[in-house]
Amino acid sequence: MAYEVTARRWRPQEFDGVVGQGHVTTTLKNAIQASQIAHAYVFAGPRGVGKTTTARILAKALNCVNGPTITPCNVCSFCKEIAEGRSVDVLEIDGASNNKVEQIRTQLLESVKYTPSQGKHKIYIIDEVHMLTKEAFNALLKTLEEPPPHLKFIFATTEVKKIPVTIISRCQRFDLNRVQIKDLLKNFKKILNAENRKISEN
Repeated sequence: MAYEVTARRWRPQEFDGVVGQGHVTTTLKNAIQASQIAHAYVFAGPRGVGKTTTARILAKALNCVNGPTITPCNVCSFCKEIAEGRSVDVLEIDGASNNKVEQIRTQLLESVKYTPSQGKHKIYIIDEVHMLTKEAFNALLKTLEEPPPHLKFIFATTEVKKIPVTIISRCQRFDLNRVQIKDLLKNFKKILNAENRKISEN
């Protein structure tokens, strides 16, 4: 079996596994249970706090065969494809390398009009969304103002102040915090136990 780094092997696959962001995951779970899912979200916060991980879990929660559900099964084809980054209905776009208006039009705006191929929703996860150009944001704005019912956007950013107010105002915003040391230690201990490793408390 190919080697997989620990961080990837233990990447959370459900809301309750996301460390230190209970204020975000609880609100998302409540929204799913109440069938009040927004069409666009902004996940803002420092690097490595769980923005993209939470976005993927939300995508699974919406498109799981049992979904919308607060506990995606992680075994159906939808969950597996999303986790492996090969779902045709959940597209991850790097805002830093696809930041021009032409790229947003061809990669995104041309395909949003089509209904999902397999899942219930077509979901776009745009990482480092603040890197989009002003023209690209303007092109995105029309779709955000009048989104088709099957369409969801999840924007992740480390610099939320660089996102135009016109975009932010049409999204639900969640601020993810730096994870507390005590929460990290608790999670490390859980992983070490599962991996059968011994490390001193210090």
